Amino acid sequence: MSLFAIRDYRRLFSAQIIALFGTGLTTVALGLLAYDLAGPRAGTVLGTALTVKMVMYVVIAPLTAAYVDRFPRRTFLVLLDVVRGAVVLALPLVSEIWHIYVLIGLLQAASAAFTPTFQAVIPDIVTDESDYTRALSASQVASTMESLLSPVLAAVALAFISFDLLFLGTSAGFLLSGLLVLSARVPDARPSAHTRAWDKAAAGIRTFLRTPRLRGVMALNLVVAAAGSIVVVNTVNHVRDRLGGSQSDVAWMLAASGGGTLLAALALPRVLDRIAARTVMMTGAAVLVGGTVAAAALIAAGPAAWTGTAVVWAVIGVGMALVITPTGQVLRASVEPNAIPGAFAAQFSLSHLAWLITYPIAGQLGTSAGLPLAWTVLAALAGAGTLGALLLWPRHDGRRAATGPTAPGPAAVPRTDRSTLAKAA
Repeated sequence: MSLFAIRDYRRLFSAQIIALFGTGLTTVALGLLAYDLAGPRAGTVLGTALTVKMVMYVVIAPLTAAYVDRFPRRTFLVLLDVVRGAVVLALPLVSEIWHIYVLIGLLQAASAAFTPTFQAVIPDIVTDESDYTRALSASQVASTMESLLSPVLAAVALAFISFDLLFLGTSAGFLLSGLLVLSARVPDARPSAHTRAWDKAAAGIRTFLRTPRLRGVMALNLVVAAAGSIVVVNTVNHVRDRLGGSQSDVAWMLAASGGGTLLAALALPRVLDRIAARTVMMTGAAVLVGGTVAAAALIAAGPAAWTGTAVVWAVIGVGMALVITPTGQVLRASVEPNAIPGAFAAQFSLSHLAWLITYPIAGQLGTSAGLPLAWTVLAALAGAGTLGALLLWPRHDGRRAATGPTAPGPAAVPRTDRSTLAKAA
């Protein structure tokens, strides 16, 4: 409760929840819009739209980190919420598939600038180490609640309205999120140690490349993306075409994955107090490998079953929470305070680079060669990512990783973060 006693965090957290639910409704509605325009080719359309999203995330996030200390962060966040609300409002008006690609590009360019900026604000507001750990978990719980409840809300709404009206709810959510950010005190970014824009943009990437645990995080990003692409891209075609389900059934199946993520996220704050982040994240990677292999086996076995699909989707949700939730804690333990925005932007960009690889496999390959082959390839990528993480992230990299010649020096780790660093290792 001490965390939510912080006024500015409480308002920003509320803004995050509202924007997340708006995004969740957009995800469901976008999949249905793609199916409405393209039918059996919906997987290709959705995969391409999400690929556009990933390109924007990979390119825009580092540029945001380079310039974020030059203007007020609160004004910047509010402006980006307004842009996202306006773009989403235009999505129901599209009549051609290329319209989707253009609007998604604009929407995700704004999101790519918003998310790492928002994430970097939190450690400036929540300064206590234990509270910050819980803030990371609270953000993950918010994300998983959205994954669970947005599809449920969409399923209920679709019983009464057409899917294009869901975009209106998203637009309203972004605008309300902007008002909440406007009501909070958001400190401006600390001046970066780098003066040139390119140095600022590349600083976070260089930190990832030279720090063992962060190289492991990069490999784990591929595991999450491989498993998540099956759920995000292929659920609509799998449910509508193979299971013969309705629009509401698509939403309920997405909710099954969100339910697994929610259960794991609720348990993780106490788990991370006792178990090293590396152990939790590697366990999550193993769960994701099992989930992708089960998905490939399920669809190759013949006619798919509702129960089997829901169980596999829930398992994938659990694995994603186990990997994603501790990531912020590992990042904060690896860099000095004024490098936090760059580290979060780098993780945002690198994680979505992994999705940029897996989305076309789930979308294009799934449409042209069939879902069994696409899911088998994704399962292989998840296995390769897990093996890479085990090799790149030594079991005992603690103080040595933070002070060695290939990692940030002693000043790179805040005094209050020493315990977190040991746990992250």
